[in-house]
Amino acid sequence: MQAENVQTPTLYGTRLRLTLSLWLPLYLAFKEIWRNKSRYLLISGVVALLTTLILFLAGLAGGLGLGGREYIEKLEADIILYQAEVDLSIPASRLAWSKLRQVRRVAGVAAIGPIAFSSASLVVEGQADRLSVSLIGVEPGQPGEPRALEGRNLGGDRANEVIIDQGVALRTGYEVGDSLTVKSAVGAEEKYYTLTIVGISDSQQYSLEPSIFLPYQTWEEVRPRAETVDPTDEFVFNLIAVKSDGHAGFETMVDRLESSVTEVEAVDKKTAYEKTPGYTSIQSTLNTQRTFALLIGLLVLGGFFHIQALQKIGQVGMLKAIGASNWTVIWTAAVQIILINLFGVALGGLGIGGLAMILPATTPLIFEQGTVLSAISLMLLIGPLGGIVSIRTLLRAEPLIALGLAE
Repeated sequence: MQAENVQTPTLYGTRLRLTLSLWLPLYLAFKEIWRNKSRYLLISGVVALLTTLILFLAGLAGGLGLGGREYIEKLEADIILYQAEVDLSIPASRLAWSKLRQVRRVAGVAAIGPIAFSSASLVVEGQADRLSVSLIGVEPGQPGEPRALEGRNLGGDRANEVIIDQGVALRTGYEVGDSLTVKSAVGAEEKYYTLTIVGISDSQQYSLEPSIFLPYQTWEEVRPRAETVDPTDEFVFNLIAVKSDGHAGFETMVDRLESSVTEVEAVDKKTAYEKTPGYTSIQSTLNTQRTFALLIGLLVLGGFFHIQALQKIGQVGMLKAIGASNWTVIWTAAVQIILINLFGVALGGLGIGGLAMILPATTPLIFEQGTVLSAISLMLLIGPLGGIVSIRTLLRAEPLIALGLAE
């Protein structure tokens, strides 16, 4: 019984010390934040603005990236053929209709479709500005033609009809059955072509513009060009979308196509859309901006918390003089840093949500889950990283100096 009575106070003492070591840093951290609300609210506002900026850049990178790759990424094809030795440049690639016959004879090819790209503008009634669109010529029923979610797909090769994507429908209000007017330059003249909308597809942006799809013969007549089309000329397009029958692997099909078809280069869809005009440069620019924003945030937060640490050297020294451990000092500072940073990131998340709601629906802003989580994780990380120096400064506080007993 005596042994139990001796051990009980020791056990209680251990529990008390453990409780104090856990709750005392929390109490001190909350107490200081509450007494200096305006100061800590200011730095939380800075974190919120940085979070909003970084998330906006992430959303802009996602939206512009999708606008550059969307059509090619959604192609119902396995392989994209370019003209050889053009560095996978779609505008520079020129493939003649005769190439299609060579591709069809390659073993393992299930379907192929020529794809031709150009640009034009739509004259929309009631809108002063003309809408720039990607003009894409395809062969009806073959890879390259998108599926119509409303209406039907394209008819004959010379039909005066189009499929518009949701981007065009959103900006113009066009519906299936409406007529649209395409303005195109033929030599020095401006010509206008009236086409009937037979279908609306999902979003199919190409080169950051919404798209309209025409039968390839109609596209040849409508597209901007330097001179009138000679009917005897062979149709020339930019890409061939190839769908395999699945019996051979990707590398095998690439070898077959490049060895059987003269002067072509075969790649997968990912490689193709990364080579679309402006895609890589836009992504690298926005990623660089995000990196610099994070570095600025790291320096700003580090500087703020370091100044805070210098201002309370005397208080920390006093705490140490009355028995506070380094553990208490570390956790008090860490809790403050984490709470301020977390509150700022939450405010920034609300800010970007409000910004997304008030921006026009046509703004290229898309928040991909992985990108958003990565941006938020980095913002939550830079607070503690920026506060490491301040914690080190606090640990160097000397009790005797704080009490004025030493110099």
